Amino acid sequence: MALPSLPDQAERLVRLGVHDLAGIPADVLHEAAASGPSGSLLMTSAPASELAPLLRLGDKPGFVVEDMTDVDGFAPTVEVPPAPYAVVGLDRGDAFLNRTPAESVPEVLAAGRSPLTLTEGLHWVLQDPGALERNACFMTPGSRLRRADGSYDARTPALWISSGTGRDGRERRHAPKLGWCWWGNRHTWLGIASCERRTRA
Repeated sequence: MALPSLPDQAERLVRLGVHDLAGIPADVLHEAAASGPSGSLLMTSAPASELAPLLRLGDKPGFVVEDMTDVDGFAPTVEVPPAPYAVVGLDRGDAFLNRTPAESVPEVLAAGRSPLTLTEGLHWVLQDPGALERNACFMTPGSRLRRADGSYDARTPALWISSGTGRDGRERRHAPKLGWCWWGNRHTWLGIASCERRTRA
C-alpha cells in the first residue's frame, strides 16, 4: 500500500471536486500539498456522505449502508487540525484483527498513536484503493456519534468490501462500503486503523 505524492493527491481531490465539498479553494489545497510531509495523506473537511460515493474498486463506486443515514454525525473524538492537514504514519491495524475497538483503542493510545477518523479513512481509500483488501479492511474508531445525553452511540464506522448480499444488492458486490460495527464486537476481517500524528499541511 503506497500513497501517491501529495501534489498528485491534491490534483485528484480537485479533479473529483472534493475541495468544493469541503469549501477549500483549489489553490489552497495545492499549496498545502507543496509544503506537507512526504508520504503523508492530504486531508480535507469534506463530509463522509459525500466522500463515500467517490471511492472506487475497479468499476464499483462506494456507498453508505442504508441504516447509517446519520453518518455525518460521527465526529472526531481526537484532536485534528483545521483542514487542509496531513496525516502521517497510517496503519490499517491488521495486528488488531479479531479485536474489539473497546479493547484496541487504549492500546493504540498507549503506543503513542491515534485512532483514525472516518473521513481520514475515506481519504485514504480514495487515494489508495489497495488499502482495502478482501478479509483485511478496517474500522475508524477515531469518529463516534454522541447521543443527546452525552454518551457515545455503540456503533463504530468501518470501511470494507461488500459481498453483494442482503440490502447491499448483487450489483454492489466488490464495491467499497461504508458501514458500522459495534464498539464491543470482534471481526476477523476488520483491523483498528490508526496514525502516528497529524500536522498542518
